[in-house]
Amino acid sequence: MNSPLRVRETLKPLMMYHSQGTSTQSNKLQKDKAAPGSSTEKKARPVPWVEKYPELYKQRVLELNASDERGIQVVRQKVKSFAQLTVAGTRTDGKKSPPFKIIILDEADSMTNAAQAALRRTMEKESRTTRFCLICNYVSRIIEPLTSRCSKFRFKPLSNRIQEERLLDICAKENLKYSEEGIAALVKVSEGDLRKAITFLQSAARLNMDKEITEKAVLEIAGVVPTKMIDNLLHICCKGTFEKAQIAIKNMVDDGYAATQILTQLHESVIEQDLNDKQKSAITEKMAVVDKCLADGADEYLQMLSLCSVIMEQASSN
Repeated sequence: MNSPLRVRETLKPLMMYHSQGTSTQSNKLQKDKAAPGSSTEKKARPVPWVEKYPELYKQRVLELNASDERGIQVVRQKVKSFAQLTVAGTRTDGKKSPPFKIIILDEADSMTNAAQAALRRTMEKESRTTRFCLICNYVSRIIEPLTSRCSKFRFKPLSNRIQEERLLDICAKENLKYSEEGIAALVKVSEGDLRKAITFLQSAARLNMDKEITEKAVLEIAGVVPTKMIDNLLHICCKGTFEKAQIAIKNMVDDGYAATQILTQLHESVIEQDLNDKQKSAITEKMAVVDKCLADGADEYLQMLSLCSVIMEQASSN
C-alpha cells in the first residue's frame, strides 16, 4: 500500500497536466494568492489552552473522546492503523524519545462490547510499539478481557495548590492580569478538574481582554448561582409555601442557571442545614434521583420542583 506521501507524488503530475491549459493570468492570480503577507494568507488557528499546555504530540498520541463514534469500525480503522505505524527513535532536536505511541480512549465505557472485543486483539498484537490508556467513569462497563490486561488507577481531584500553580504559570505565559480572588474562584469552581479551570481561564481572558480576571467574571462564566439565590430557595423550602417555591425555581431557570449547578450548590447548603441525619439522607437520596433524571434529559423545572417538595416535607417534620 502506498504511503500518503507517495500517493501525493503520483497525483502531482496530473495536477500539473491540467494547469498547463490555463491562461497566464490565472497562474498569476494563483501565485498572488499564495504570496506570503497577502490578504488571503491563512491566519494561525487559535489553539485552546487545554491543548497548548498539556502539550499533546499528535504524531505520537491518538485521542478519541466521547464525541467520536465508538463502533467496531473505528477500532478496525483508526485505532488499528495508528497502532501499526512505526515510530522514530529520536526527536527533531536530536534527543531520544520513547519507542512507543499512546492511544487514549476517553470514556471508554461508552464503547460497544464488539468494539471492546476487537480492541483486545489489537492491544495484544501491538503491545510492543503502542500503549493504550482507557479512561472511564464506570469500570464495570469495561469487558473483563480488557480489564485483565490493564493496570487500574483511580485518580483523586487535583489539590488546590497544584491547580493554582499551573493557572499562575499560564497567566504569566499569556501576560494576563488577575486577582488572587479570581484565581481562588477558578480553583473552587473547577472542583479539582484542571481542564475545566484552564477552559474557564481562557474564556475569562477572551471576555476581559484588557481587564483583570476577577472573581465576579469567573463566577459568571462558570454559571455559578449567587449564594443569595440558593439561600433564599432553601429559606422558602423550610419556612415558605409551595407556591413561593414554584416562583423561585421558575425565576432561576428563566435566568439561565443550569439545574445541575443548582443541584450541586443545594447539596452543599443542605449538608450545613440544621437537620438530623435521617432528614439529610432522605434529601440527598432524592438529589441522586434528580441528578440521574437530569442526565437522562428530564425537564429541569419539574425535577427541581420535585426536589424542593421533598426538602419542604423533611423540613416540616422537624
